[in-house]
Amino acid sequence: MLLLAFASLRSTALEETVDALKSRLESASPEDRPQLLIRIAQLRLRDADRLYNEGHVADARAAVDDIVAYSEKARGAAIESKKHLKNVEIAVRKMSAKLGDIKRTLAFEDQPPVEQAIRHLEQIRTDLLNAMFSDKKGKKK
Repeated sequence: MLLLAFASLRSTALEETVDALKSRLESASPEDRPQLLIRIAQLRLRDADRLYNEGHVADARAAVDDIVAYSEKARGAAIESKKHLKNVEIAVRKMSAKLGDIKRTLAFEDQPPVEQAIRHLEQIRTDLLNAMFSDKKGKKK
């Protein structure tokens, strides 16, 4: 029983919040920013899924907007620092796939904003892939 209580306390302590990550972001080094930004986007994706399931469509749409915004910031930070490009691309791909799964569960009228977010995330992925596979002069290898 004590072990179970300790395990639940530990998982609660490890649970990151968006606000905590945002506060860490302000003092983070440029190399650490992409990972923090993408983690915020991932947490907002979890929030969007939960909010859609609970029927809070307006709040879920705001979370979807945050997913795109923080993914864009992560892309910019990764390209600027030339760090974590691959990890950010993989995370964005997974978030795009998860949004596709969420979209299939929504009413028809709630799908367009999610579809638009998916298209935007795919463009972010393309930008990241271009940054990874171009030489120093901006030409593709």
